[in-house]
Amino acid sequence: APDFAQLVEIHRKPGYDPVELFMDPLDPYVKVKAATALARKKLGMRYRMAVVPLDASPVRGSHGRLPASDDDGPLLICSTPRAVGDRVAATDVKQLLLQLAGLESAACEEPRPRTGTTV
Repeated sequence: APDFAQLVEIHRKPGYDPVELFMDPLDPYVKVKAATALARKKLGMRYRMAVVPLDASPVRGSHGRLPASDDDGPLLICSTPRAVGDRVAATDVKQLLLQLAGLESAACEEPRPRTGTTV
């Protein structure tokens, strides 16, 4: 039986990178390197699993796909009555949250130069 304490749901782990699901297609020895590293791990030796590509182009899929029905979409709950209309575009959420938090003007201002002595 598998040890469930060691299983990680890959889409929920911190720092998940979908490229981790692929081996480098440009490396002709990638499978040999992976097998060697896995054998070293099984033997209790140090190993480096350097078989993941740096190129993100193989990543495809439904990440960011809009749901078929509004009932399955994201829900925004706000304590300010009528702050949000019927729909909010995904690109407008950040500005809406800044506005509701009272940070709208501070987020748009350029940093002011410091005055006084320099250390």
